[in-house]
Amino acid sequence: MANTKSATKAARQTLRRTAVNKARSSQVKSSVRKVEEAIASGDKAAAKAALAAAQPVLMRSAQKQVVHKKAASRKVSRLTARLKAMA
Repeated sequence: MANTKSATKAARQTLRRTAVNKARSSQVKSSVRKVEEAIASGDKAAAKAALAAAQPVLMRSAQKQVVHKKAASRKVSRLTARLKAMA
């Protein structure tokens, strides 16, 4: 348990940040899963739309340091490559 006023505040902030980061992380996973499902189904138009929606979500989460910047870029790059390979 926090003993000082500043430690109590830090504990509250940690809880708040954890909740926000979990939500962002979940949003990233959902958007990436939608792209992968569209690619698996073979629907190129849906996959393209899903990737267009997922890319800003990934990059925003990288900017907010939920996901590492290079990890987000790598994920976008690999999804784009898989989309191109569908043709």
